[in-house]
Amino acid sequence: MARLSLLPVLIALPLSAQARLAPPGPRFEVTFTAIQSVAPLDGRLLVMLSTDSSAEPRFQIGDQESTQLIFGVDVDGWQPGKVRTLDARAPGYPIARLTDLPAGRYRVQALLNRYETFRLADGRVLKLPPDQGEGQQWNQKPGNLYSVPRWITLDPKQPQAVSLALSQRIPAVEPPAETRYIRHERIQSKLLSDFWGRPMFLGAHVLLPEGFDSHPEARYPLVIDHGHFPATFEPWRETPPDSTLAPDYSARFDLHGYNRIQQQYAWEFYKEWTGPGFPRVLLIQIQHPTPYYDDSYAVNSASNGPYGDAIMRELLPYLERKYRGIGEGWARFTYGGSTGGWEAMAVQMFYPDDFNGAWAACPDPIDFRQYTTINIYADSNAYRSGGPWKWVERPGHRNHLGHIQTTVRQMNQLELVLGTRGRSGGQWDIWQAVYSPAGPDGYPAPIWDKRTGRIDPAVAAYWREHFDLGHILSRDWPALGPKLNGKLHIYVGEGDNYFLNNAVYLVEARLRALTGPVPDIEVDYEPRAEHCWNGDHTRPNAYSRLRYAQMFVPRIMDQIRKRHPAGADTLSWRY
Repeated sequence: MARLSLLPVLIALPLSAQARLAPPGPRFEVTFTAIQSVAPLDGRLLVMLSTDSSAEPRFQIGDQESTQLIFGVDVDGWQPGKVRTLDARAPGYPIARLTDLPAGRYRVQALLNRYETFRLADGRVLKLPPDQGEGQQWNQKPGNLYSVPRWITLDPKQPQAVSLALSQRIPAVEPPAETRYIRHERIQSKLLSDFWGRPMFLGAHVLLPEGFDSHPEARYPLVIDHGHFPATFEPWRETPPDSTLAPDYSARFDLHGYNRIQQQYAWEFYKEWTGPGFPRVLLIQIQHPTPYYDDSYAVNSASNGPYGDAIMRELLPYLERKYRGIGEGWARFTYGGSTGGWEAMAVQMFYPDDFNGAWAACPDPIDFRQYTTINIYADSNAYRSGGPWKWVERPGHRNHLGHIQTTVRQMNQLELVLGTRGRSGGQWDIWQAVYSPAGPDGYPAPIWDKRTGRIDPAVAAYWREHFDLGHILSRDWPALGPKLNGKLHIYVGEGDNYFLNNAVYLVEARLRALTGPVPDIEVDYEPRAEHCWNGDHTRPNAYSRLRYAQMFVPRIMDQIRKRHPAGADTLSWRY
């Protein structure tokens, strides 16, 4: 009774007094000096703990089973020399709280993912991490501050203050070198700069065809290889493989010496591309990171801005003018895998007259009734399924035997630690940034509560009408069908690690259910193939993923033979 009588007193304490009541257990007191920055800093302060000394803790965080530990808090207006504390109130991954840690010896490191203030044209004022040329990687972002890793001993049951100094700054990214065949372009986009209220840029790596300089009269088809942020054009190697390279091990493919395999296939691509008989086209990979992710998904959206129009109306015309592209829809093509697979399908649908073919391998969810393992329209919770007495956690990733290695809840738990308001730079947050309307706070409206998984039906309805590719295909088929028939090709492995085959099944069923002639859209599967199978029935994923251009560029030539306007230039680039 005596202890119960204290409860109202504790609840009645002013908020300022409650804030002074430090929670039990360890805390990290982090500082930076004016040498690192004289201005106050905003961002996400992260503290990482590791029992593995093979790499810095900042490089050991992820969805993999071997992940180490991370905790995070927002900081605003952080002054040089002032202490910011991270304690048991900070959310963590995969262990939720510092006080839940087992006692022991840990290697600790702190990092500040810095935010800048964006003042958008529509009046929104947002604090976001701009890309600094690294492709939105918080642990490698130039300008981010971090501490030197060191060993400490923690007993979470005891109060303990650990001081950490952000004494290091990640340096700027070195620009990639140009060669006879590879050129690098970067332009300021007026459309994106107007939207974001500051200069915004688009980049591209251009792979020139053999004979580009010796055939000045030739004008070329343009092919976009869509995917995640490319540091340079890959895979590509103009010299033989390095015979002294120490072989590594790829856990994903269970292959020893995969780094050597990659070099060999990049060298073979160079020889094929420059050899006789390979089709002569402009092949480009685009850099279009946003403040939310390494990639914009190449479409217009409420939170990312008009990236689709910026790419189509600013970047592509610039490249086609500079590198003698034909510059017409019949001579533009696209392909890609995973994120790039979704993009290839989406841009062919959203700009149907501007492309003559799209090859979409292992696309991100193209039907939100299977948003990986979630039906965002019928399910009430993203993290678990079940009935009144039994609940099952939804799987997020499986291996080649179907063993679950992480759940949807755990993947989102990590993103919540890395950044609130959709600022983690992670996969689920970028889908939200692309597909959602702006929320009341100006950031992307959450499709579900990150802590509980509860789905917002109103946001789901917005997603359906604007970005559910399967729904849009069905809804708009009378207008889209004549423009897409013969142009769209979709491939997925039936053992896709992220369950992306589920949405493809549903889209195929939608196509079969359409009235009228059977749609001329290719959908193909490979039994047991994992992420990211791309339509090659002759090779395992580990090898076929290194041969996208050799697979799809010849098919593009077939498409040109079948579909080109009368009088089109189909000869000047054939030499």
